[in-house]
Amino acid sequence: MSPETIFRLHLILGYVVWLTCFGAYIWPWLKSLTTFDAQRAIATLHSFRFFGLAFMLPGMVSPDLPASFAIPAGYGDLTTGLLALLALLTARKRLLFWLFVAAFNVVGTVDIVLAYIHAIEAGVPANAGLMGAMYVIPVIYVPLLMITHGAAFYLLLRRTRWVPNPSRATG
Repeated sequence: MSPETIFRLHLILGYVVWLTCFGAYIWPWLKSLTTFDAQRAIATLHSFRFFGLAFMLPGMVSPDLPASFAIPAGYGDLTTGLLALLALLTARKRLLFWLFVAAFNVVGTVDIVLAYIHAIEAGVPANAGLMGAMYVIPVIYVPLLMITHGAAFYLLLRRTRWVPNPSRATG
């Protein structure tokens, strides 16, 4: 099997496994939370995206890994991670929290889509070994990130049912 075929198979199976796990365990748990708490959990996961900078770290990846893929992926992940961290840090200022939640999800989704495009244009799938230790990021971590972006958008866009506050009831 060619390196490109193996990489594509790993990527597809990463999505299949995470979708199965997400549907069985993570999504029911997220839906049991308030939208605010579910978004905080998703932001916590995405706040670790600073790790994407390692795509530019010699020794973690081959010096031959195309910069047209590595640099935007690294900085896109860093930006997304910082926005997710800002969401967590502003949780007490709800307007700021929701702005950062929207921002990290938009930026993070665009980052992943552009990383896929840049990887294909630069021939990364055919030379996936150039990613070295970072190979696990696109095949194990990125599928979960993309799935949780989808969940975050769903939670942001779904209609929230109004539930009366019993402490305000007069009677």
